[in-house]
Amino acid sequence: MAKSPYSRRAFLAGSAALASAAATPALAQSYNGAGTVEMENDISKVIRHNISSFRTLDWQPYFSNLDKGAVLVDISSRALHFWEQNGRYHLYPSSVPLTDDLTRKGRTQVVLKDPHPDWRPTPSMKERNPEWPDYVPPGPDNPLGTRALHLSWTYYRIHGTHDTRKIGRRSSNGCIGLYNEHIEALYEMAQVGTQVLLI
Repeated sequence: MAKSPYSRRAFLAGSAALASAAATPALAQSYNGAGTVEMENDISKVIRHNISSFRTLDWQPYFSNLDKGAVLVDISSRALHFWEQNGRYHLYPSSVPLTDDLTRKGRTQVVLKDPHPDWRPTPSMKERNPEWPDYVPPGPDNPLGTRALHLSWTYYRIHGTHDTRKIGRRSSNGCIGLYNEHIEALYEMAQVGTQVLLI
């Protein structure tokens, strides 16, 4: 009797690979444009998730030094990279601006650390969404989450969010959003004067 080319080990390995592939969630196929940023409309619609590479980076191609630390936000991969002044590295998934015209790229820095952020929509946000409130105090309904790092660009921040569905998506009016636990960690490490680069 001829020996089968298929072994029990090959069968078990193939079955395990098939099971893990079946358990992997399918990626959303399209973006409907209905979501906005800080105050979210219905984001239960199909929205493109983060499908870009989420990889570690080295700081030297982007910064000449790590004085006061350095933040690099990669819009395409929806990731925030942070290097402490001593070189220790942190990588966080993020939300990024909804559209290219809301996206600002280039160099800025942290100018204010806000431990209890409140929120006011910008004039352009109110124009697009007149139903939004004029003011939201700190707390669980605040769209800036539990901490915020204000940048030197007017209205731009790196902040938390209570709506974790936004992370890994194009879902903001220009700000960079993190899970609350991540912005709390970054808030403790970053300083006024920390370099920030959006690419």
